[in-house]
Amino acid sequence: MQTNENEMVIGIPRAMSFYHNYPFYYGFFTALGIKIILSDMTTKQTMSSGSALVVTETCLPIKVYVGHVLNLVEKGVKNIFVPSIQSIAPKIYNCSKIRGLPDLIRNVVKSPINIIEATLDKSEKKCGLYEFLQQAAAPFGITDFNRIKEASKAGWRTYNNFYIMAKSGMSYKKALSYALQGKVLIENDTKEYPISIALVSHGYNIFDERTSMKLIEKLEKMDVKVYTTLQLSKEQTDEGILTISDKMYWANEYDMTGTAGHYLKDNKIDGIIALNAFGCGPDSLMIEKIIRKAKQFNKPILNLTIDEQTGEAGFVTRLEAFVDMLFRKKRANIINKIGISDERKPYVPNMDFIETK
Repeated sequence: MQTNENEMVIGIPRAMSFYHNYPFYYGFFTALGIKIILSDMTTKQTMSSGSALVVTETCLPIKVYVGHVLNLVEKGVKNIFVPSIQSIAPKIYNCSKIRGLPDLIRNVVKSPINIIEATLDKSEKKCGLYEFLQQAAAPFGITDFNRIKEASKAGWRTYNNFYIMAKSGMSYKKALSYALQGKVLIENDTKEYPISIALVSHGYNIFDERTSMKLIEKLEKMDVKVYTTLQLSKEQTDEGILTISDKMYWANEYDMTGTAGHYLKDNKIDGIIALNAFGCGPDSLMIEKIIRKAKQFNKPILNLTIDEQTGEAGFVTRLEAFVDMLFRKKRANIINKIGISDERKPYVPNMDFIETK
């Protein structure tokens, strides 16, 4: 049945796969003439409303996702995109909560919404990308394969533009903004940073400013250069996975063991910060491996765990102590190497930015 123009609207929760895949989704749906409505930025209310509908043991990213779906419902959006990304390669699976997102939303959100449930499962036949995109477009009456294929090209153009800028070191927010405008700009950061840190986590933990408590911004204000998985190619993360483990099982290992494995071997990286959400089983296993491997490389690592109750004061205190330790360690290494006396003042990170509300 042909869908009329008023129904060509899709809601996308600003959570989970959004942080890596939205540039593609934007290009794809826009090329098909489907208007996208995003949920609002994550707030304390987003977390609490999502937490109220799921069991306590549910990990923070899922609670946040449910909260974003509820936000779209409040906006009056009827068609909500809730993909089920089962596996990204043969026998490389996502965790059960990500795989079962449509069922979870269907069971906890009682409002009359149309869940657009597209399934990507590269461990099964005929469940690849094009089948995924056909399932996403079908509820809008779009079934022409050639039209869907052309729209996918538009999606990849937007995504590739985003990736080029992010890989160059541009901030996530800027790279996304320019990509959605169809622009590609490369910035040359000439500022010298005394410390470089690799931030190891998933996009939905790092780039959601509420759940991460603006971690990247805090580090940069401490004069720290921050590197993430967005600066790496698939080949680099593949190699990084082999540094930590002998094989890959979880789909999100690219963000975790792959990223950590690469940066552990990178001499320009002074330390690693691993950010994980309380209640995430796969991440807890991967971080344990990363910590053990970091000891072999003599690379300092800080493991931060977040949930809806995490307070900013203790969070910042641990960051300050870690950055201070890295600076002192690096300065001591330089002094020992060139054999000079150290008469400089102690390094004190800039902490004037701490939010009081």
